[in-house]
Formats: sequence, structure tokens, C-alpha cells
Amino acid sequence: MGKFLAIVLVLCGVGAGIGMYYLQIYAFYEEVVPNGSTDVQLTAKAAEVPETILYQDYVAIDSESSPIRYRACFTTPTTLQAFADTYEAYAGAVPRVAPGWFDCFDAEAIGAEIANGTAQVFVGQRNFEYGIDRVVAITEDGRGYVWHEVNECGDKAYDGSPLGKDCPPRDGEN
Repeated sequence: MGKFLAIVLVLCGVGAGIGMYYLQIYAFYEEVVPNGSTDVQLTAKAAEVPETILYQDYVAIDSESSPIRYRACFTTPTTLQAFADTYEAYAGAVPRVAPGWFDCFDAEAIGAEIANGTAQVFVGQRNFEYGIDRVVAITEDGRGYVWHEVNECGDKAYDGSPLGKDCPPRDGEN
């Protein structure tokens, strides 16, 4: 009877592990259907409103379970220098790891390109969702990547710190 219970416990543990792996890597992600017009936007230096850029080959995933699970890949014919001259840079962005099956988004490779200067990160939209900024990295060869970053207001809001005067009011607050 002891061996039977041990086998049942091991099988339950293995089943729970497989279930947890599936839930984290596959279950909550959904493919984003591109609308063809506002999927990739950047915020110009002279304005605070995002504007659509030229893009193609757009693929993206998202999840309702977390505001930072969004990842997208695209290509653009516009030069990196043209983007740098026109759009607001975003300092300190670090690409978040995507599930392995979403193979166009390699966070480590994107991070290396940002570090060595062959890619730059721009503001897509500040406070896309409260405390979350949408950022866009574009490489010298026209590949682009989009993900969400928790901004300073988001850090404070999620850890319970006082928000400060620079943070916009949250929905339902004055």
C-alpha cells in the first residue's frame, strides 16, 4: 500500500508540473489579430500622441492575465536614423522573455543589439495601461519588436508606495 501511495503522489506531482508548465507557456497567450493601421505606433518628440509608422510582417501575442505579456515582431522600410531623428527614445528598456514557441522575439538577442547600439528603443505609448508603457525597439536592418515596460508610476502603484505628483491619476481617482 505504501508503494502505491508513493507512485500516486509522484504521478500527481508530475501531472501538476506538466500542467503548470502548459499554463505558463501556452494556455494564456493568444495571437493578436493585426488591424493593419495602428498595430505599431511611436510617440514623436514634438507631440505626446502616438502615430502609426510604416510596418509589415506584424505578428504578436498577448494575454489577459498580465499587462506585460504582450510581444510583437514586425519589419519596417524606414531607417533607424529616421526614427531616431523623429521619435522619442525610451531609456532603460529591457526586452522580456517570450515563450520559446514565439520564435521571432528573442529577448537576449534584442537586448544584445540594444547594448551594442545596432538597435534603439522608442516610446510607443506612455501609460498604455496604467503604469505600463508600450516600447518599440528597431534594429539597423529594419526588424522591430514591441513589448510592455512597467514604468515608475507602475512600480509605485504595484508595490503600494505613494504615487507622487508626476503620476497620472488612476481610473476612478481624482
